Amino acid sequence: MMRYWPRSAAGLPPGQRLMAEMPRFSDLPHRPPPTMPVEPRLEIRNEGELIAVLSGADLQALGPREHTADFHCVTTWSVTGLVWTGVPLREALASVGMSDAPAPYLVARAGDRRKAVLTWEDATAEDVLLATHLNGTALDDRHGAPLRLVSPGQYGYKSVKHLIAVDFRAAQPPAMSKEHLRARVALEERHPRLPSSLVRLPYRLMIAPTAYVAERTLRRSRIG
Repeated sequence: MMRYWPRSAAGLPPGQRLMAEMPRFSDLPHRPPPTMPVEPRLEIRNEGELIAVLSGADLQALGPREHTADFHCVTTWSVTGLVWTGVPLREALASVGMSDAPAPYLVARAGDRRKAVLTWEDATAEDVLLATHLNGTALDDRHGAPLRLVSPGQYGYKSVKHLIAVDFRAAQPPAMSKEHLRARVALEERHPRLPSSLVRLPYRLMIAPTAYVAERTLRRSRIG
């Protein structure tokens, strides 16, 4: 498990440590990745009502581009210099007539029933992507195939893997118990109630066992 132990490094945000590679990671590491279609399919909803569906071809028509960014997990590990390929979420929304906010919040939903709550401001930042590739290779089941929301300025739990829908909400939706609404890395918004000084060490101690179990679960799912 030592390969999953991050080290101190200069130039990282507060409380973060450098990981040599990006592991499969989840707060439910014993669960295998969901079975997903090969091609991306993203539903755009408003208060649950279906507004539009974006296919892989639709995203390709918007002109995917590369964006280099660091990835910061709330548990204090970081991987630097990742190259994501995808379409800015704000451009994808504009393509279906949502240049302005239909509501102040949205819920990003995954094929494994995971979710994250974002504000319109955070979701439409310039560097927030609907990503289909990582480091020049199509996303696999380790990193969120076939479509992943990538929000570099927020902790990793906002970068929802296996993305299938975004649903706009007028009222702030309930979030996960440990999910900060904004989760901005620069401001170290790790937890909705507890100060970062209290959660850094417990989170860090869980990195190696969590990554180990998540990777082992992935290997077993691929075998059989």
